[in-house]
Amino acid sequence: MAQLITGIDAARVRENLARIRAELPDTVEILAAVKYVPLEELGTLAEAGIAIAGENRAQDLEAKATAHPGFRWHFIGQLQSRKVKQIVPYVELIHSVASDSALSQLERHGTPETEILVEVNVAGEEGKAGIAPAELGPFIARSPVRVAGLMTMPPFTDDPEASRPAFRALRELAQEHGLRHLSMGTSQDYRVAAEEGATIVRLGTILYA
Repeated sequence: MAQLITGIDAARVRENLARIRAELPDTVEILAAVKYVPLEELGTLAEAGIAIAGENRAQDLEAKATAHPGFRWHFIGQLQSRKVKQIVPYVELIHSVASDSALSQLERHGTPETEILVEVNVAGEEGKAGIAPAELGPFIARSPVRVAGLMTMPPFTDDPEASRPAFRALRELAQEHGLRHLSMGTSQDYRVAAEEGATIVRLGTILYA
């Protein structure tokens, strides 16, 4: 398991945030991934100007969002249908909906305000979460809550340029289906994602280092 990130310095985060913002269009929002940030360090992120926090685990989301309701909370982890009820009250956006069982739980526990992103497996990777591009239209049609956009995790690579085709494919799918939000790009490839139309980039260590 990765180490928890402690001793976060607000001035350093503010500096990193300003540098990254300067590289991105105004249309791109920066989400701070806080899976490895302990609850007691979150106040430092707020002080540094972080507005959107993304958590991967339902239990940690509940604890962190309860203690720090000032953030706009997003759920960015793999979505287990049995956790939907726990997540919905705390988040403005769920990034990772990719199963009919999750849709059925959203029908039970979603509200008129609930918004989701559908996770798409644009590269067709075996064993990876995500809806196949060809199945996206029917999946969106089955959603009982508002689909605000799409999310993808491209195949792992050390070369940011290698992710460009996946990001471009996601943008084309969003345009085809009339969807606004694109959650794509992490610390290593966010610049390429932004060039290809990302509206949300999910950043971790690059903000805190």
